[in-house]
Amino acid sequence: MAAARLWAAAQQPYLASALFAAPVLLDTECGTIAVDRAWNIHADPAHVDRFEAPQLGALLLHLISHLLRAHADRAQRVGVEEDNQREWWNRCGDAEINDDLARTGILPPVAADLPFDFGANVGELVEAYYERPAAGPRQWDCGSGCDDGDRPWDCDGLPHDQRQLLRLDTAAEIHRCHAREPGTVPGGWLRWAETLLPAQVDWRRVLAAHVRRELASTAGRVDYTYRRPSRRQDTVADVVMPALHRPTPNVAIVCDTSGSMHDELLARALAEVEGILTRAGLRQGNVRVLAVDTNVHAVTRVTRAADVALAGGGGTDMGAGIAAATELRPKPSLVVVLTDGYTPWPAQAPKGAKVIVGVLEQPGWPPGWDPPPWATTIPIGPDLPASAPPA
Repeated sequence: MAAARLWAAAQQPYLASALFAAPVLLDTECGTIAVDRAWNIHADPAHVDRFEAPQLGALLLHLISHLLRAHADRAQRVGVEEDNQREWWNRCGDAEINDDLARTGILPPVAADLPFDFGANVGELVEAYYERPAAGPRQWDCGSGCDDGDRPWDCDGLPHDQRQLLRLDTAAEIHRCHAREPGTVPGGWLRWAETLLPAQVDWRRVLAAHVRRELASTAGRVDYTYRRPSRRQDTVADVVMPALHRPTPNVAIVCDTSGSMHDELLARALAEVEGILTRAGLRQGNVRVLAVDTNVHAVTRVTRAADVALAGGGGTDMGAGIAAATELRPKPSLVVVLTDGYTPWPAQAPKGAKVIVGVLEQPGWPPGWDPPPWATTIPIGPDLPASAPPA
Protein backbone atom coordinates (compact mmCIF):
# COMPACT_ATOMS: atom_id res chain seq x y z
CA MET A 1 0.00 0.00 0.00
CA ALA A 2 2.87 2.38 0.77
CA ALA A 3 4.47 1.70 -2.62
CA ALA A 4 1.12 2.14 -4.36
CA ARG A 5 0.54 5.50 -2.68
CA LEU A 6 4.01 6.73 -3.68
CA TRP A 7 3.39 5.62 -7.25
CA ALA A 8 0.02 7.41 -7.32
CA ALA A 9 1.50 10.65 -5.94
CA ALA A 10 4.21 10.57 -8.62
CA GLN A 11 1.60 10.15 -11.38
CA GLN A 12 -0.70 12.97 -10.22
CA PRO A 13 1.27 15.12 -7.75
CA TYR A 14 -1.57 17.64 -7.37
CA LEU A 15 -3.50 14.89 -5.50
CA ALA A 16 -0.61 13.99 -3.18
CA SER A 17 -1.91 15.93 -0.15
CA ALA A 18 -5.22 14.10 -0.24
CA LEU A 19 -3.58 10.73 -0.90
CA PHE A 20 -1.31 10.94 2.14
CA ALA A 21 -3.93 12.53 4.41
CA ALA A 22 -6.36 9.58 4.10
CA PRO A 23 -5.48 6.86 6.65
CA VAL A 24 -5.13 3.29 5.31
CA LEU A 25 -6.84 0.69 7.52
CA LEU A 26 -6.23 -3.00 6.83
CA ASP A 27 -9.64 -4.59 7.28
CA THR A 28 -10.20 -8.30 6.71
CA GLU A 29 -13.98 -7.93 7.01
CA CYS A 30 -14.66 -5.30 4.37
CA GLY A 31 -14.07 -7.64 1.40
CA THR A 32 -12.99 -4.78 -0.85
CA ILE A 33 -10.73 -1.73 -1.08
CA ALA A 34 -12.95 1.24 -0.46
CA VAL A 35 -13.29 4.65 1.23
CA ASP A 36 -15.77 5.77 3.87
CA ARG A 37 -17.29 9.22 4.38
CA ALA A 38 -14.61 10.10 6.98
CA TRP A 39 -11.82 9.65 4.42
CA ASN A 40 -10.55 6.30 5.69
CA ILE A 41 -9.24 3.84 3.09
CA HIS A 42 -10.33 0.31 4.07
CA ALA A 43 -8.27 -2.44 2.46
CA ASP A 44 -8.84 -6.19 2.64
CA PRO A 45 -5.36 -7.81 2.50
CA ALA A 46 -6.70 -10.58 0.26
CA HIS A 47 -7.70 -7.97 -2.34
CA VAL A 48 -4.50 -5.97 -1.91
CA ASP A 49 -2.49 -9.09 -2.83
CA ARG A 50 -4.35 -9.30 -6.16
CA PHE A 51 -2.68 -6.19 -7.58
CA GLU A 52 0.76 -4.93 -8.43
CA ALA A 53 1.76 -1.55 -6.94
CA PRO A 54 0.87 0.51 -10.09
CA GLN A 55 -2.55 -1.16 -10.36
CA LEU A 56 -3.22 -0.51 -6.70
CA GLY A 57 -1.97 3.07 -7.10
CA ALA A 58 -4.45 3.65 -9.91
CA LEU A 59 -7.23 2.35 -7.66
CA LEU A 60 -6.12 4.68 -4.86
CA LEU A 61 -6.29 7.65 -7.25
CA HIS A 62 -9.77 6.53 -8.22
CA LEU A 63 -10.96 6.20 -4.61
CA ILE A 64 -9.46 9.49 -3.44
CA SER A 65 -11.23 11.17 -6.36
CA HIS A 66 -14.59 10.04 -4.96
CA LEU A 67 -13.71 11.84 -1.72
CA LEU A 68 -12.37 15.01 -3.32
CA ARG A 69 -15.42 15.35 -5.56
CA ALA A 70 -17.74 14.81 -2.55
CA HIS A 71 -19.71 12.03 -4.24
CA ALA A 72 -21.27 10.96 -0.93
CA ASP A 73 -22.63 14.45 -0.22
CA ARG A 74 -23.88 14.77 -3.78
CA ALA A 75 -25.62 11.38 -3.53
CA GLN A 76 -27.44 12.61 -0.43
CA ARG A 77 -28.56 15.78 -2.23
CA VAL A 78 -29.85 13.79 -5.22
CA GLY A 79 -31.76 11.42 -2.93
CA VAL A 80 -29.83 8.18 -3.48
CA GLU A 81 -31.28 5.84 -0.81
CA GLU A 82 -32.04 2.34 -2.09
CA ASP A 83 -29.36 -0.30 -2.64
CA ASN A 84 -29.98 -0.48 -6.38
CA GLN A 85 -29.77 3.33 -6.57
CA ARG A 86 -26.45 3.30 -4.71
CA GLU A 87 -25.03 0.68 -7.06
CA TRP A 88 -25.98 2.75 -10.10
CA TRP A 89 -24.66 5.95 -8.47
CA ASN A 90 -21.38 4.14 -7.78
CA ARG A 91 -21.01 3.24 -11.46
CA CYS A 92 -21.89 6.81 -12.53
CA GLY A 93 -19.34 8.23 -10.11
CA ASP A 94 -16.74 5.83 -11.46
CA ALA A 95 -17.45 7.08 -14.98
CA GLU A 96 -17.06 10.74 -13.94
CA ILE A 97 -13.63 9.97 -12.48
CA ASN A 98 -12.33 7.46 -14.98
CA ASP A 99 -12.67 9.59 -18.10
CA ASP A 100 -9.99 11.87 -16.61
CA LEU A 101 -7.84 8.95 -15.45
CA ALA A 102 -8.08 7.31 -18.87
CA ARG A 103 -6.68 10.45 -20.54
CA THR A 104 -3.50 10.03 -18.50
CA GLY A 105 -3.36 6.26 -18.99
CA ILE A 106 -4.18 5.42 -15.37
CA LEU A 107 -7.36 3.39 -15.48
CA PRO A 108 -7.87 1.20 -12.38
CA PRO A 109 -8.10 -2.57 -12.91
CA VAL A 110 -11.50 -2.61 -11.14
CA ALA A 111 -14.28 0.00 -10.90
CA ALA A 112 -13.27 0.81 -14.46
CA ASP A 113 -16.60 2.08 -15.85
CA LEU A 114 -16.33 4.73 -18.56
CA PRO A 115 -19.17 6.91 -19.92
CA PHE A 116 -19.37 5.06 -23.23
CA ASP A 117 -20.00 1.81 -21.34
CA PHE A 118 -23.59 2.97 -20.90
CA GLY A 119 -23.88 5.21 -23.96
CA ALA A 120 -23.13 8.55 -22.26
CA ASN A 121 -20.99 11.46 -23.38
CA VAL A 122 -17.50 11.94 -21.98
CA GLY A 123 -16.93 14.87 -19.63
CA GLU A 124 -20.30 15.01 -17.87
CA LEU A 125 -20.97 14.89 -14.13
CA VAL A 126 -22.23 11.99 -12.05
CA GLU A 127 -25.67 13.65 -11.75
CA ALA A 128 -26.07 13.66 -15.54
CA TYR A 129 -25.07 10.00 -15.83
CA TYR A 130 -27.40 9.05 -12.96
CA GLU A 131 -30.43 10.38 -14.86
CA ARG A 132 -29.93 7.70 -17.51
CA PRO A 133 -31.60 4.29 -17.11
CA ALA A 134 -29.55 1.98 -14.88
CA ALA A 135 -27.23 -0.26 -16.88
CA GLY A 136 -26.63 -3.08 -14.43
CA PRO A 137 -25.08 -3.53 -10.97
CA ARG A 138 -21.64 -2.30 -10.01
CA GLN A 139 -18.62 -4.57 -10.26
CA TRP A 140 -16.72 -3.01 -7.33
CA ASP A 141 -17.88 -1.50 -4.05
CA CYS A 142 -16.12 1.86 -3.57
CA GLY A 143 -17.67 2.40 -0.12
CA SER A 144 -19.77 5.00 1.65
CA GLY A 145 -17.36 7.71 0.50
CA CYS A 146 -18.90 7.21 -2.92
CA ASP A 147 -22.64 6.46 -2.43
CA ASP A 148 -23.33 7.62 1.18
CA GLY A 149 -24.60 4.17 2.18
CA ASP A 150 -23.61 2.90 5.62
CA ARG A 151 -21.10 0.04 5.80
CA PRO A 152 -20.33 -2.11 8.90
CA TRP A 153 -16.67 -1.14 8.73
CA ASP A 154 -17.21 2.65 8.63
CA CYS A 155 -15.44 4.50 11.46
CA ASP A 156 -14.39 7.96 12.57
CA GLY A 157 -11.71 9.69 10.56
CA LEU A 158 -10.87 13.20 9.42
CA PRO A 159 -13.11 16.01 10.76
CA HIS A 160 -15.36 17.76 8.27
CA ASP A 161 -13.35 21.01 8.36
CA GLN A 162 -10.12 19.18 7.61
CA ARG A 163 -11.71 17.40 4.65
CA GLN A 164 -12.84 20.71 3.19
CA LEU A 165 -9.40 22.25 3.70
CA LEU A 166 -7.88 19.29 1.84
CA ARG A 167 -10.26 19.91 -1.05
CA LEU A 168 -9.29 23.58 -1.16
CA ASP A 169 -5.58 22.75 -0.93
CA THR A 170 -5.92 20.24 -3.77
CA ALA A 171 -7.79 22.78 -5.93
CA ALA A 172 -5.02 25.33 -5.33
CA GLU A 173 -2.36 22.78 -6.23
CA ILE A 174 -4.21 21.95 -9.45
CA HIS A 175 -4.15 25.63 -10.39
CA ARG A 176 -0.42 25.81 -9.63
CA CYS A 177 0.38 22.68 -11.66
CA HIS A 178 -1.64 23.94 -14.60
CA ALA A 179 0.12 27.33 -14.46
CA ARG A 180 3.57 25.71 -14.36
CA GLU A 181 2.91 23.07 -17.02
CA PRO A 182 -0.26 23.69 -19.04
CA GLY A 183 -1.79 20.52 -20.41
CA THR A 184 -0.62 18.21 -17.64
CA VAL A 185 -3.87 18.42 -15.63
CA PRO A 186 -6.97 16.73 -17.14
CA GLY A 187 -9.87 19.02 -18.03
CA GLY A 188 -12.24 17.46 -15.51
CA TRP A 189 -9.91 18.28 -12.63
CA LEU A 190 -9.44 21.82 -13.91
CA ARG A 191 -13.21 22.37 -14.04
CA TRP A 192 -13.57 20.92 -10.55
CA ALA A 193 -10.82 23.16 -9.17
CA GLU A 194 -12.33 26.22 -10.83
CA THR A 195 -15.75 25.62 -9.25
CA LEU A 196 -14.23 25.05 -5.83
CA LEU A 197 -11.54 27.72 -5.93
CA PRO A 198 -11.87 30.11 -8.88
CA ALA A 199 -8.52 31.26 -10.20
CA GLN A 200 -7.98 34.91 -9.36
CA VAL A 201 -5.80 36.84 -11.80
CA ASP A 202 -4.70 40.33 -10.84
CA TRP A 203 -5.50 42.23 -14.04
CA ARG A 204 -3.33 45.15 -12.93
CA ARG A 205 -0.22 42.98 -12.90
CA VAL A 206 -1.12 41.45 -16.28
CA LEU A 207 -1.80 44.87 -17.85
CA ALA A 208 1.40 46.31 -16.38
CA ALA A 209 3.45 43.40 -17.71
CA HIS A 210 2.10 43.76 -21.24
CA VAL A 211 2.52 47.54 -21.29
CA ARG A 212 6.10 47.34 -20.01
CA ARG A 213 6.96 44.62 -22.51
CA GLU A 214 5.69 46.60 -25.49
CA LEU A 215 7.35 49.82 -24.31
CA ALA A 216 10.65 48.03 -23.70
CA SER A 217 10.47 46.56 -27.19
CA THR A 218 10.05 50.02 -28.72
CA ALA A 219 12.63 51.73 -26.50
CA GLY A 220 15.17 49.05 -27.35
CA ARG A 221 15.04 49.69 -31.08
CA VAL A 222 17.94 51.67 -32.49
CA ASP A 223 17.63 53.45 -35.84
CA TYR A 224 19.56 55.98 -37.90
CA THR A 225 18.65 59.66 -38.14
CA TYR A 226 20.02 62.69 -40.01
CA ARG A 227 18.46 65.17 -37.61
CA ARG A 228 21.74 65.50 -35.72
CA PRO A 229 25.33 64.91 -36.82
CA SER A 230 27.11 61.68 -36.19
CA ARG A 231 29.86 61.59 -33.57
CA ARG A 232 32.11 60.04 -36.23
CA GLN A 233 31.45 62.71 -38.86
CA ASP A 234 35.00 64.08 -38.58
CA THR A 235 36.44 60.80 -39.85
CA VAL A 236 34.79 61.15 -43.28
CA ALA A 237 34.97 64.58 -44.83
CA ASP A 238 32.85 64.13 -47.98
CA VAL A 239 30.03 61.90 -46.63
CA VAL A 240 27.20 62.95 -44.33
CA MET A 241 26.92 60.18 -41.75
CA PRO A 242 23.72 59.49 -39.79
CA ALA A 243 23.61 59.38 -36.03
CA LEU A 244 22.13 56.52 -34.05
CA HIS A 245 18.75 57.26 -32.57
CA ARG A 246 16.84 55.42 -29.84
CA PRO A 247 13.11 56.16 -30.26
CA THR A 248 11.02 57.27 -27.28
CA PRO A 249 7.81 55.23 -26.93
CA ASN A 250 4.53 57.05 -27.51
CA VAL A 251 1.29 55.66 -26.14
CA ALA A 252 -2.29 56.32 -27.21
CA ILE A 253 -5.16 55.38 -24.91
CA VAL A 254 -8.51 54.97 -26.64
CA CYS A 255 -11.27 55.45 -24.07
CA ASP A 256 -14.76 54.19 -24.78
CA THR A 257 -17.03 57.10 -23.81
CA SER A 258 -20.26 55.68 -25.24
CA GLY A 259 -23.54 55.67 -23.35
CA SER A 260 -22.93 52.22 -21.86
CA MET A 261 -19.77 53.30 -20.04
CA HIS A 262 -19.60 54.51 -16.43
CA ASP A 263 -17.35 57.46 -15.67
CA GLU A 264 -16.30 56.08 -12.28
CA LEU A 265 -15.14 52.74 -13.66
CA LEU A 266 -13.39 54.36 -16.61
CA ALA A 267 -11.62 56.83 -14.33
CA ARG A 268 -10.46 53.94 -12.15
CA ALA A 269 -9.01 52.13 -15.13
CA LEU A 270 -7.35 55.31 -16.40
CA ALA A 271 -5.77 55.83 -13.00
CA GLU A 272 -4.33 52.31 -13.14
CA VAL A 273 -2.95 52.90 -16.64
CA GLU A 274 -1.52 56.22 -15.49
CA GLY A 275 0.34 54.50 -12.67
CA ILE A 276 1.66 51.83 -15.02
CA LEU A 277 2.93 54.39 -17.51
CA THR A 278 4.51 56.49 -14.78
CA ARG A 279 6.37 53.48 -13.38
CA ALA A 280 7.44 52.58 -16.92
CA GLY A 281 9.34 55.91 -17.05
CA LEU A 282 7.49 57.69 -19.87
CA ARG A 283 8.15 61.39 -20.17
CA GLN A 284 5.29 63.82 -19.77
CA GLY A 285 3.50 64.44 -23.03
CA ASN A 286 4.18 61.00 -24.47
CA VAL A 287 0.68 59.79 -23.58
CA ARG A 288 -2.36 60.88 -25.57
CA VAL A 289 -5.93 59.95 -24.69
CA LEU A 290 -8.72 59.77 -27.26
CA ALA A 291 -12.36 59.99 -26.13
CA VAL A 292 -14.32 57.87 -28.60
CA ASP A 293 -17.88 56.62 -29.03
CA THR A 294 -18.59 56.28 -32.76
CA ASN A 295 -16.46 59.38 -33.42
CA VAL A 296 -13.32 60.83 -31.88
CA HIS A 297 -14.44 63.69 -29.65
CA ALA A 298 -11.19 64.72 -27.98
CA VAL A 299 -7.47 64.05 -28.19
CA THR A 300 -5.58 65.16 -25.09
CA ARG A 301 -1.96 64.96 -24.03
CA VAL A 302 -2.14 64.01 -20.40
CA THR A 303 0.21 63.71 -17.44
CA ARG A 304 -2.47 62.41 -15.05
CA ALA A 305 -5.89 60.79 -15.27
CA ALA A 306 -7.65 63.98 -14.14
CA ASP A 307 -6.61 65.69 -17.40
CA VAL A 308 -8.74 63.35 -19.52
CA ALA A 309 -11.76 64.89 -21.26
CA LEU A 310 -14.45 62.18 -21.29
CA ALA A 311 -16.63 63.53 -24.09
CA GLY A 312 -19.13 61.41 -26.01
CA GLY A 313 -22.14 59.39 -24.90
CA GLY A 314 -23.46 57.96 -28.18
CA GLY A 315 -22.96 54.57 -29.84
CA THR A 316 -19.72 52.62 -29.88
CA ASP A 317 -17.06 51.91 -32.51
CA MET A 318 -13.59 51.37 -31.13
CA GLY A 319 -12.34 50.74 -34.65
CA ALA A 320 -12.68 54.46 -35.32
CA GLY A 321 -10.64 55.22 -32.23
CA ILE A 322 -7.87 52.77 -33.17
CA ALA A 323 -7.70 54.20 -36.70
CA ALA A 324 -7.48 57.75 -35.33
CA ALA A 325 -4.80 56.74 -32.85
CA THR A 326 -2.56 55.24 -35.56
CA GLU A 327 -2.84 58.48 -37.58
CA LEU A 328 -1.46 60.61 -34.77
CA ARG A 329 1.97 62.19 -35.20
CA PRO A 330 4.29 61.06 -33.84
CA LYS A 331 2.75 57.66 -34.39
CA PRO A 332 2.16 55.69 -31.18
CA SER A 333 3.97 52.40 -30.75
CA LEU A 334 1.31 51.14 -28.32
CA VAL A 335 -2.47 51.63 -28.35
CA VAL A 336 -4.40 50.76 -25.18
CA VAL A 337 -8.17 50.45 -25.65
CA LEU A 338 -10.43 50.68 -22.57
CA THR A 339 -13.98 49.54 -23.32
CA ASP A 340 -16.86 47.50 -21.96
CA GLY A 341 -16.73 45.32 -25.08
CA TYR A 342 -20.00 46.43 -26.69
CA THR A 343 -18.33 47.46 -29.92
CA PRO A 344 -17.45 46.05 -33.34
CA TRP A 345 -13.76 45.58 -34.11
CA PRO A 346 -11.68 46.04 -37.26
CA ALA A 347 -10.96 42.86 -39.18
CA GLN A 348 -7.26 43.69 -39.55
CA ALA A 349 -4.68 44.81 -37.03
CA PRO A 350 -3.31 48.37 -37.42
CA LYS A 351 0.12 48.60 -38.99
CA GLY A 352 3.07 49.60 -36.89
CA ALA A 353 1.38 49.60 -33.48
CA LYS A 354 0.64 47.00 -30.84
CA VAL A 355 -2.89 46.99 -29.39
CA ILE A 356 -3.89 46.03 -25.85
CA VAL A 357 -7.64 45.82 -25.17
CA GLY A 358 -8.78 46.22 -21.56
CA VAL A 359 -12.35 44.91 -21.27
CA LEU A 360 -14.11 46.50 -18.29
CA GLU A 361 -16.24 43.68 -16.88
CA GLN A 362 -19.36 44.40 -14.84
CA PRO A 363 -21.49 41.83 -12.99
CA GLY A 364 -24.89 41.04 -14.41
CA TRP A 365 -24.11 42.36 -17.88
CA PRO A 366 -24.41 40.15 -20.96
CA PRO A 367 -21.14 39.46 -22.83
CA GLY A 368 -20.10 41.96 -25.49
CA TRP A 369 -18.44 41.35 -28.84
CA ASP A 370 -15.49 38.97 -28.91
CA PRO A 371 -12.22 40.95 -28.83
CA PRO A 372 -10.10 40.75 -31.99
CA PRO A 373 -7.61 37.87 -32.20
CA TRP A 374 -4.81 40.24 -33.26
CA ALA A 375 -4.95 42.22 -29.99
CA THR A 376 -3.84 41.33 -26.47
CA THR A 377 -7.03 41.15 -24.39
CA ILE A 378 -7.05 41.69 -20.62
CA PRO A 379 -10.30 41.36 -18.60
CA ILE A 380 -10.50 44.17 -16.03
CA GLY A 381 -12.45 43.02 -13.01
CA PRO A 382 -15.37 44.95 -11.50
CA ASP A 383 -14.03 47.13 -8.70
CA LEU A 384 -16.98 49.51 -8.62
CA PRO A 385 -20.75 48.85 -8.49
CA ALA A 386 -22.49 48.72 -11.84
CA SER A 387 -25.87 50.08 -12.84
CA ALA A 388 -28.32 48.59 -15.34
CA PRO A 389 -26.81 46.89 -18.40
CA PRO A 390 -27.26 48.50 -21.81
CA ALA A 391 -30.25 47.60 -23.93
